[in-house]
Amino acid sequence: MNDGGTTNTTRERPEPRTDAVAGAAGMRAVREIATRYGLVAVWIAMIVAFTILAPGRFLVAQNIGNIFGSQAVLLILALGLMFPVIAGEWDLSVGAMLGLSLTVVGFFNAVLDLPVWVAILVALVIGLVVGLLNAFFIVVAGVPSLIATLGMATLLGGVTYAISNSTISGLDQGFVDIGQHSILAIPTPFYVAIVMALIAWYVLRWTPGGRYLFFVGSNRDVARLSGIRVGRVRVTALVVSGVVSAFAGVVLAASLGASGPTIGAPYLLPAFAAIFLGATAVTPGRLNVWGTVIAVYFLITGVTGMQLLGAPSWVQDVFYGAILLAAVALSLLARRRR
Repeated sequence: MNDGGTTNTTRERPEPRTDAVAGAAGMRAVREIATRYGLVAVWIAMIVAFTILAPGRFLVAQNIGNIFGSQAVLLILALGLMFPVIAGEWDLSVGAMLGLSLTVVGFFNAVLDLPVWVAILVALVIGLVVGLLNAFFIVVAGVPSLIATLGMATLLGGVTYAISNSTISGLDQGFVDIGQHSILAIPTPFYVAIVMALIAWYVLRWTPGGRYLFFVGSNRDVARLSGIRVGRVRVTALVVSGVVSAFAGVVLAASLGASGPTIGAPYLLPAFAAIFLGATAVTPGRLNVWGTVIAVYFLITGVTGMQLLGAPSWVQDVFYGAILLAAVALSLLARRRR
């Protein structure tokens, strides 16, 4: 009671609902983990399922070594493909470039009897030239990347058949021994692919060039107004794709010990499926290296498991195609949420 006879009351503030806030934060954290690593959880569940359904055949050292080793080339190809796609360009020539590089190594080494290092150098230079040609048509001439690289893929396929229309064997034995050597029951190309993944992760995550790629792919006009040389970034991305695709062909030549004109093209669809499926994991809505690594081995786990269960060979194409459609849709939804 104050001197004027009025009552002075103080409204008590409600206590903050700490339990509700903590609960909401916990749910957000759970959803974040599920979004980032849901693909890993599905991959583990798939491994468990195939282990139960194919006992003594799936989860054995030889099969595990085959899974990790056989997909090293696909992983290298997908890592190279990521660069132009991040920058907003499509490169449909990567599979054909891989096939041409594979054939060039075999032809120069086994047919022309040149040292294997010369054959490798020629293959990588061709990859560089193809990347520059793609960049000229796309960046300078203004041809849509989808059309330019589709035409380039067709051209490279023809050149591959012109060099050799049959299997070439007899590559340098020391070169083949490196490609077929195993460490801890896993072939050497797997470790090469992981080193490539570490390099790609460092470039994309920690260098200005990597940040420019994402910036250009997100909005070219804003990137240009910010002082970024958009054309140079696009050219670099396409050149990286060409050279890395050629390097994937070199690794494949060492793995197989032979080459053939039809081997490269089938790698195209799985490479796209891997990078877009990888964009649903680790950093959802954004192409990323470790998501791509997970996606590559998720895909081959599914294909290998189905083959062990007696599925026909066409199931692989159906599986890759369905995964690509689902992955693109999910990555777009994740990007909108971001």
